[in-house]
Amino acid sequence: MSQPAFPGRLTPGDPDLSERQRRIFTALVEVHRTTARPVGSEVLAQQGDIAVSSASVRAELSELESMGLLERMHSSAGRVPTAHGYELYVRRLLTPAVLDRSIVAEVEHALGRSVHDVRHLLDEASRILSSLTHQLGLALAVSLSGEVLSGLDLSPLHERRVLLVLNLGEGTLRTLVLELETPLERDELEEVSGVLRERLLGRTLAEVRERLQRDPELVRKSAVRIVSAAAARSWEQPLETPLYRAGAMHIAEHPEFSRSLGPILRAVEGGSPLDRLLVNGVEGQVCARVGLDEDVALAGCSLVAYPLPGRVRGAVGVLGPLRMNYSLAFAVVDAVGARVTEILES
Repeated sequence: MSQPAFPGRLTPGDPDLSERQRRIFTALVEVHRTTARPVGSEVLAQQGDIAVSSASVRAELSELESMGLLERMHSSAGRVPTAHGYELYVRRLLTPAVLDRSIVAEVEHALGRSVHDVRHLLDEASRILSSLTHQLGLALAVSLSGEVLSGLDLSPLHERRVLLVLNLGEGTLRTLVLELETPLERDELEEVSGVLRERLLGRTLAEVRERLQRDPELVRKSAVRIVSAAAARSWEQPLETPLYRAGAMHIAEHPEFSRSLGPILRAVEGGSPLDRLLVNGVEGQVCARVGLDEDVALAGCSLVAYPLPGRVRGAVGVLGPLRMNYSLAFAVVDAVGARVTEILES
C-alpha cells in the first residue's frame, strides 16, 4: 500500500546520501521532469552545479541505482527515478515553491465565489488546482460513518474549549473543537478520556455519534456528560459529495500515459481508491503518495493531497505522473487547501 511522504520527515530506511549524490540525484529528477526521458551521465555532467566528469557521474548513478533510487529502462539507456526515489526526494530534498502574489490572488478569486455552497466550492477547487499545476485536480467531501474508531484523546485548548482527536487507523485523524458548558480541569479530562475509550473504541463513527447522544453510561458522571454533550453538538451530520475532478486533458498530455490513459481515467471516474487516499493523512498537512499500487491503473501516478481539517471531512489534491513538479504541486495544494478550510470554517 502506498504510504504518505512529507517533506522533512525521514523514515528509518532512507539512505544517507553524500552531498555529491544529492546534487546528482536532484539534477536527474529535474531533467527527467522536463524531458520525460531517461537521463544519461553526459547530460548530468553538463549541469551547472555538478562540477565532476561523466565517469564520476556514472559511478554515482550506479551507487544510486544500487540503493533503489534509480532504474534503467534499457541496458544502454539512461536512468529514471523509481517510486522509492521520488519518495526520498519528497522527504529529503523537496522545497515547496513560494507562490507569486498573482497566483494567491487567483486562488482567492476562484474560491471566493463559492463561499455559500460547499459543493460548488470543491468543484472550483478542483478546477483551480488543475489550472495552476497542469495536473488532474481533485476535491471531495466524504462521510467516515463506517470507519472504526481505534484511538481517542482530549486536550485542553482554553478554559471551556477542548480538542477531541479521533484516530481511525492508517494515520487518519479526525479532530473536533468542543465548546464546553462548564470548564473542566485536566485531570477530569483524562478521566473522561478513559471512559470514552472504554465505551467507544472499536465502534464505527456512526455508532460513536449515536452513543454520544444516547448511551446512559456517558451521562452518569457530570464531567463525561459535559464532554459528550459538547461532542454531540459539534458533530454535525456529515456532508458527502462526489469526487470532483478537472483537467483530464493534462493527463492526456503526459507521454508516459499515452498507452494507459483509458484505464487511468476509468479509475478516476470510479472514485475508489482515490477518494480514500485523498482523505487518509494528517489533516491540514500536504503529503505525496508515489506510485499508487492500490490500483494497477494508477501505479505510474502520484497523488499530492491535503486532508481538510475542521467540520467538513474532505480533501483536495492533484493526480499526475511520478515525475510531476512536486515543488509547485505542494505549494498550490497547500494554498488551495488552506483557503478552502478558511471558507468552510468561517
